[in-house]
Amino acid sequence: MQTDPENRKIILTNRRARHEYHVLETVEVGIVLRGTEVKSVREGKLNVQDAYATVQEGELLLHNLHISPFEKGNIHNHDPIRVRKLLAHKKEIRKLAQKVHEKGFTLIPLQFYFSGRHLKIELGVCKGKKTYDKRHALKQRDIKREMERHL
Repeated sequence: MQTDPENRKIILTNRRARHEYHVLETVEVGIVLRGTEVKSVREGKLNVQDAYATVQEGELLLHNLHISPFEKGNIHNHDPIRVRKLLAHKKEIRKLAQKVHEKGFTLIPLQFYFSGRHLKIELGVCKGKKTYDKRHALKQRDIKREMERHL
């Protein structure tokens, strides 16, 4: 169940993922965070450079998401690169697991946003682009910009 784009407070968009991968399908999932992690995310102190999700033992797990420790935190601060659990229905997890087991598919976080008071992640089922695909996409974008400039 996707939330309305008007109700989203976007924290971060993974623009590099759209350049590096073909996004075939997207799914909205929740994430389990600890106390000071939420405060850091609200300040926008997260990095999704190498983040990806896996399905292990019927659970979705997010790896390599770096959430900086909260500056005003104390001894209860969190580990910045711990593995975090993602929340989705079992049916969705099974469907994603089937797709990921196919050759070349991976789960990449595309966007982080607050829907109400809950942090949501738009997770994409992606397949890596070849170098010539990336060049072609850049060329198409440049052509589109030129046409818009002339109009």
